[in-house]
Amino acid sequence: MSARSAGDGAAPVVLQPASWPRPSGYAHGVRADGSLVCVAGQIGWDERGRFASGEIAGQVERALRNVVAVLAEAGAKPEHVTRMTWYVTDKRAYLDNQRAIGEAYRRVMGRWFPAMSVVAVAALLEDEALVEIEATAVVPAPFGNYQP
Repeated sequence: MSARSAGDGAAPVVLQPASWPRPSGYAHGVRADGSLVCVAGQIGWDERGRFASGEIAGQVERALRNVVAVLAEAGAKPEHVTRMTWYVTDKRAYLDNQRAIGEAYRRVMGRWFPAMSVVAVAALLEDEALVEIEATAVVPAPFGNYQP
């Protein structure tokens, strides 16, 4: 599939080379035009800095909700996310809980799957954190409620 124009306020476009297998749960690439929104790594704690879950799927859901909260500050929504990088402290826990993680993802982000990487790391800065998620979004004009 070739990219159609993402100009004129259109939604991001998934880039899928015709001869490549379609990925599950992410896109090979995304093209978008608009205002760039960069979301710093979000972990699975609430607005008071407390972890409600010690399980990876619960922390993924909360981290994604935190990403969405930051996006909203720029008038962005989950469907504007073009790239995500996930850092996980336990590769086996991530792989063993993919179904629950996928369900948590869809509850928060819907069925939009941006370009995504998952990286296993030795640790995160917060000892209780099992996952940290960074996001990049592109908000098409007009920029929603955002007022620079």
